[in-house]
Amino acid sequence: MKMKSLTAALAAAGLLAAGSAGAFSLTPEWLKSKPEAKPAAVTSTAPAPVPMLPAAGQVPNYRAIVATSGPAVVGVTVAGLHKASAEEQQQQGLPPGAENDPFFQFFRGLPGFQQRGQRGNPSVPFRGQGSGFIISADGLILTNAHVVREAKEVTVKLSDRREFSAKVLGSDAATDIAVLRIQAKDLPIVRLGDPQNIEVGDPVLAIGAPYGFEQTATTGIISAKGRSLPGDAVVPFIQTDAAVNPGNSGGPLFDGTGAVIGINAQIYSQTGGFQGLSFAIPINVALKVKDQIVATGRATHGRLGVAVQDVNQSLAESFGMKRPDGALVAKVSKDSAAEKAGLKPGDVITAVNGDPIVRSGALSSRIGLAAPGDKVKLSVWRDRAERSIDVKLGGADPDEDVASANGGDSQGVQLGLSLRQLTREEKRQSKLEQGLVIENVDGPAARAGIEAGDVLLAINGKPVTSIEQVRAVMAGKPKSVALLVERDGERIFVPVNLG
Repeated sequence: MKMKSLTAALAAAGLLAAGSAGAFSLTPEWLKSKPEAKPAAVTSTAPAPVPMLPAAGQVPNYRAIVATSGPAVVGVTVAGLHKASAEEQQQQGLPPGAENDPFFQFFRGLPGFQQRGQRGNPSVPFRGQGSGFIISADGLILTNAHVVREAKEVTVKLSDRREFSAKVLGSDAATDIAVLRIQAKDLPIVRLGDPQNIEVGDPVLAIGAPYGFEQTATTGIISAKGRSLPGDAVVPFIQTDAAVNPGNSGGPLFDGTGAVIGINAQIYSQTGGFQGLSFAIPINVALKVKDQIVATGRATHGRLGVAVQDVNQSLAESFGMKRPDGALVAKVSKDSAAEKAGLKPGDVITAVNGDPIVRSGALSSRIGLAAPGDKVKLSVWRDRAERSIDVKLGGADPDEDVASANGGDSQGVQLGLSLRQLTREEKRQSKLEQGLVIENVDGPAARAGIEAGDVLLAINGKPVTSIEQVRAVMAGKPKSVALLVERDGERIFVPVNLG
């Protein structure tokens, strides 16, 4: 399966060469004669406040939501020149079907992704289609950053078919938010909601331009909240089953009262089209980024400087925790805020400023949405006890954000490792000061996913410099241990069940 931005497949499908497709009316002719179904007339005066519709738990009036807020949803057409990266050019030489391998890559769509046979032409023109929505009557519009990436021309088309050239005030790749401005006034606007008030099972409605079909409405429910996705360390996504497709990117997700609670951004798919899973950026995240962009032209994010992974039951038992909650620190970056505060690999961060951290993705979003220089209080589980650590956050490095790793479960009172010291040359090449090379592996360690060539750095959170230290831990006949290993420059804790 692949994570796809919702504009990724449009160019490949040949639907964008001539712009968007024709629009469909969402209101049948026989309804238009009824006063209660007739949309409010567009006037030259400022728009009236968007009304509150039925509350949560009541049947949503989808017809009213579309009639009231549909005019504030826009189509976004972009054009530009895309320069293919070396990785993209290499992908063009893959055998047919390799790009559909669910293990090939998780990706966001690039407008104008090159087709095979264009390898000798690294720069190609592209056209792309997305969606957006108006949040102020004087022409401020929210959409996705990937919709306008590399765009030289951006055109916004309103529901009444008027078109405006748009200026990109700024975009933020970390949250995938972009802010546009068009020169207009007295525009219809959406009403903004609060994602904290939604719950799993609540109804939602999406409006956008899938495959260029403007003003298309689809419905569903909230499937999950606070979802972390590969490659997205900052955003706690809202997961829904509302049908969204390429071209829906940047469009609004409404709750049952007609308030915008999210921006549709990604789908989870093997085919490139909708397969029941879509993800939206919470509107409170988008507004925080919007405020920074409007004020300064850019957005900044706090950085802790750790790689983290989820805590499963085996890891929790290894660290003496009652519940498998928190973000387990697998790596601390040099000279980072985390290192200066004294965080160590093996620490489990269980709360930020008193708010519990259940999954590692929650830590990433909490830190990423803070500002550089902010001070946070972390609750940390270390040496089978909890302690507090104060951290002053640094600025996010675009090339080294908060990372996320995934541990493996093991089924399995020997550990099954053959170890030796690192040689001087291995230390120089790997830039490691300590650790034990795993020469052979079998038994519980092999079942847990440990491989020959991995470097063992710590056991149960304590750094190892000798084989005797490992033997001392095993002498206690633990039921499970957590091994911190490095493989190809990446570090991860692996739980090993010893039975």
